[in-house]
Amino acid sequence: MSNAATHKGHRERLKTRFLKEGLDNFTDVQALELLLFYAIPQRDTNPIAHALLDYFGSLSRVLDAPVEELKNVPGISDHSAILLSMVTALSRYYQVDCTQRTQTLTTLDACGAYLVPYFFGRTRETVFLLCMDAKCKVLCCREVGEGSVNSASVSVRSIVETALNARATTVVLAHNHPSGVAVPSAEDVQTTRRVAAALRAVEVHLADHIVVAEGDYVSMVQSGCRFDLDLLP
Repeated sequence: MSNAATHKGHRERLKTRFLKEGLDNFTDVQALELLLFYAIPQRDTNPIAHALLDYFGSLSRVLDAPVEELKNVPGISDHSAILLSMVTALSRYYQVDCTQRTQTLTTLDACGAYLVPYFFGRTRETVFLLCMDAKCKVLCCREVGEGSVNSASVSVRSIVETALNARATTVVLAHNHPSGVAVPSAEDVQTTRRVAAALRAVEVHLADHIVVAEGDYVSMVQSGCRFDLDLLP
């Protein structure tokens, strides 16, 4: 049997196995190999999958890697790099779409669960604002900046403008800690109080600030933080 026929047979066997079993029993190499079938139609993708894992160290790091860095691995073209980089983004898109089917959030836990998918796979600190009406119906959830909530790239003004443009009466602020520790810092609390005061001035209530890490979250309010305290100069 020719190498081409063997290669084609291997592809068909791997596809058939996925259709019967899903990915649960696949190795990292096999999962990458199968994915790369759809960007590299004529080559054996097994060595390329091994090279990716050797270069980045794990499957998650491969899928989180920037396109330009993926292209450092021999055999990875623009098409392959884009396909790989889409996996995490598309997974986040899917999770957010699922949560958006819930349109009324009447508890802080419901708000936390709604917000967590927005941070799936993000490797940089990102800040979102969840806007709701007086009946806790979701109006929108908008990214308002990158960096921690106390960084220069996230302005109180942009948060207030987002809330006003959505005509929100209640909002929940959320940001992630890519380090994996969902514990609000003292600076997070101080800045949140400034945001709460600015929102209060335009009659918008800040219900909570959610800190997300590794698929879980911490509610500042449930942790005992108070946002209704004006800061001393």
